Amino acid sequence: MPTTITVCTTCRQPAVREDKERTPCGEAMLDSVLRAADEVSGVEVRGVPCLMGCEHGCNVAISADGKLAYVLGSFEPGEESASALVQYAAGHAESDTGVVPFKQWPQGVKGHFVARIPPLD
Repeated sequence: MPTTITVCTTCRQPAVREDKERTPCGEAMLDSVLRAADEVSGVEVRGVPCLMGCEHGCNVAISADGKLAYVLGSFEPGEESASALVQYAAGHAESDTGVVPFKQWPQGVKGHFVARIPPLD
């Protein structure tokens, strides 16, 4: 069963200042993750509108049937973030439970976890 990276396509990054508009990042993040996952087996990518994590801008979820799921946010869209997410998702795919040992986490995902969700079954 593959692990899916779900990218919020409507995400906006939080405004740096109160008078500055929030900048879109969801579609750019989806494009970056799709490119990074192109040749990675066991990892699929999809975009969905709104993961309801607006405080964290550039949100993604990593999930697979019967495994722990994770929500991550506060990313800058781009190759570095996308690569880290795909590396983490590959570890998730290889794990029977979805747990990736901390020592195997790519640096780019550390500090970005928002929630861990138990499997539904």
